[in-house]
Amino acid sequence: MLKSILIANRGEIARRIIRTAKRLGIQTIAIYSDIDEIALFVQDADRAVKVGSAKPKDSYLNIDNITAIAKELGVSAIHPGYGFLAERWEFAQRCEEEGLIFIGPKSNVINSMGDKARSREIATSLGIPTPPGSSILSGVEEAKDWATKLSFPVIFKASAGGGGIGMKKVESMEEVAEAFDATTNRAKLAFGDDRVYIEKYLESPHHIEIQILGDSKGNVVTFPERECSVQRRHQKVIEESPSPFTTPELRQGIRQAAKRLAQELGYTNAGTVEFVVDKHRNFYFLEINTRLQVEHPITEMITGFDLVEEQIRIASGEPLSIKEDNLKWNGWAIEARIYAEDSENFYPSPGKMISYIEPSGKGIRVDSGYRAGDTISQFYDPLIAKLIVWGEDRDKAIIRMQKALDNYEITGIKNNIPFLKKAFDSEKFKSGNYNTHFISRLKEGKNG
Repeated sequence: MLKSILIANRGEIARRIIRTAKRLGIQTIAIYSDIDEIALFVQDADRAVKVGSAKPKDSYLNIDNITAIAKELGVSAIHPGYGFLAERWEFAQRCEEEGLIFIGPKSNVINSMGDKARSREIATSLGIPTPPGSSILSGVEEAKDWATKLSFPVIFKASAGGGGIGMKKVESMEEVAEAFDATTNRAKLAFGDDRVYIEKYLESPHHIEIQILGDSKGNVVTFPERECSVQRRHQKVIEESPSPFTTPELRQGIRQAAKRLAQELGYTNAGTVEFVVDKHRNFYFLEINTRLQVEHPITEMITGFDLVEEQIRIASGEPLSIKEDNLKWNGWAIEARIYAEDSENFYPSPGKMISYIEPSGKGIRVDSGYRAGDTISQFYDPLIAKLIVWGEDRDKAIIRMQKALDNYEITGIKNNIPFLKKAFDSEKFKSGNYNTHFISRLKEGKNG
């Protein structure tokens, strides 16, 4: 077992990792920027070291400073959480070079899967369907040719993209040139890589993903699917497991595809294989997120496994303790992300929280990074907390979520709780018959 872990992250995910590590008797080291000095995750850790100033490039994205701190303190391993450096293969490679255990997949796997165009090629070679589309585009004229071939609507995607960044839907030929330029420029700015490709945009799609774990012995386990179709700006807001849209046949198909891909890659540690599923329940591979997902708690709630503990044990060289054939799940779990944002336009709304009261009780879990009096900074993601509920079935889970939201109090800043209440009250959501257009339809007054 590892003796010490440096958490290269902040907020609720840093607290989440610290909680499990402490239970396992592992020393925890937090790093913090100058504005996070008195943050809850800093107080939770056994030790904390300032890494830099507020701007992420000077702190939580500063590979040199982070690895130098880890070496100086003699830590065993680094857990990147999600976001920041979690999917930067250069960071994983630096850890490998410095003799530090990176709690995640190997750098070469992160590198190959971080390139969406490359990951599509790998999936195709294994017979896993991908949305019809191009390879890397050479220019506007090739983009126009592909748009004609695929027929509208189409969507441009950044090959190095993630988190919905560098994606643009196009409805007509008149929009192609502008969309190509906008996507390449956005990709260059966000990722330092302006390569883009084009895909057929699937109508009424569902975003469904499979949690995977792999150990150094070649064992791979897949978990029940997560439905992640409630999104704004291609970013998830509500997730549930299992999905109300899947059938046993669809579940088996996507889990087998995820396992085949993981085994081909020699995948180790935690990851998520993401699929888009059309209205006829045909599934297509999208990408692998080579890290722990924000929504991992809903998988934990229905299976009883601590995924962070599994990550740590795998990084320690232990074989998987989970056998897929014996994997059982129970009930239904739903997660709602609590953001400091304006519910009308979903723009971030940083500021100081005057009051902050979380719901509690049977079947309720809150992974939070803040308390009353804390300031949500403009420099970081506006996620305040994740509200996770469990119920014996979907209807009971929804009722528990509604009651929990009624008992959630945040004042001093705008937040998305009013939107979440409206979403869970929607007959469309309650029916389970929703897709990635849910939020736009709800905003149009179409009840989702």
